[in-house]
Amino acid sequence: MAAARGLAGSLFAVQLFMGDEAIGMGRVIGDGGCFFQVVDIAVDPRFQGRGYGKAIMVEIMAWLEAEVPPTGYVSLIADGPAKDLYAQFGFQPTAPASIGMAWRPPAIGAGQA
Repeated sequence: MAAARGLAGSLFAVQLFMGDEAIGMGRVIGDGGCFFQVVDIAVDPRFQGRGYGKAIMVEIMAWLEAEVPPTGYVSLIADGPAKDLYAQFGFQPTAPASIGMAWRPPAIGAGQA
């Protein structure tokens, strides 16, 4: 249910297919005016290292360049070596000026006896 709600709220999405099989995806979320976040860049492990992540980012960047106003702010969270991919598209670390932070709701039933 959470994934269906989240995907429906995407501003832009890219999917890569090999035949009928989805092998990669990426999307942009946000308010459509001030704030945009690149999320869910993923490539099936069987197809990694072949430039598919970069192909996803090329499409996302084309959309961002066309749609984000000059005052817009685009962010993402880079896990591990993915920072090297995003750097190719002009993304830069924000630390130490700012750091990424997160919050998650407690699991259902957590803390209940």
